[in-house]
Amino acid sequence: MKLYESFSEKDTKKIGFLLAEQAKAGEIYCLKGDLGAGKTIFAKGFAQGLGIKQEDVTSPTFTIVNEYQGNLPFYHFDVYRIASLEGMEDTGYEDYFFGKGVCLVEWAEMIEELLPKEVIWISIQKENEKGNDYRKIMVEGRTL
Repeated sequence: MKLYESFSEKDTKKIGFLLAEQAKAGEIYCLKGDLGAGKTIFAKGFAQGLGIKQEDVTSPTFTIVNEYQGNLPFYHFDVYRIASLEGMEDTGYEDYFFGKGVCLVEWAEMIEELLPKEVIWISIQKENEKGNDYRKIMVEGRTL
């Protein structure tokens, strides 16, 4: 596991950017963190690292998945509103997870049973005693 510290949204985006620069087709990045932890900010930086303009990236809270084309196809999931694992079937997730692009899944712990064994887990945690903008970002399965 690798630990990174972020003291601002800019730092969080940069960590996402650097991870995405190393991304390979078929990889799945799984984000964990409380509401407001910075998962979507991280995703914006990740998209930039894949050559996608940040302003184009939004959280797919209601659509479940957004597709983008950059250096690699990028599939950004937000599974917070998935009521059951069966509900995930409706998204066609297998085509994305086992396709030629890179997946980033917010709230991935909610669908852990559906994930392949080889994924990269990223946990984003606030520590308010270190400041409102401070985040601890832990990456398991890949390091910068």
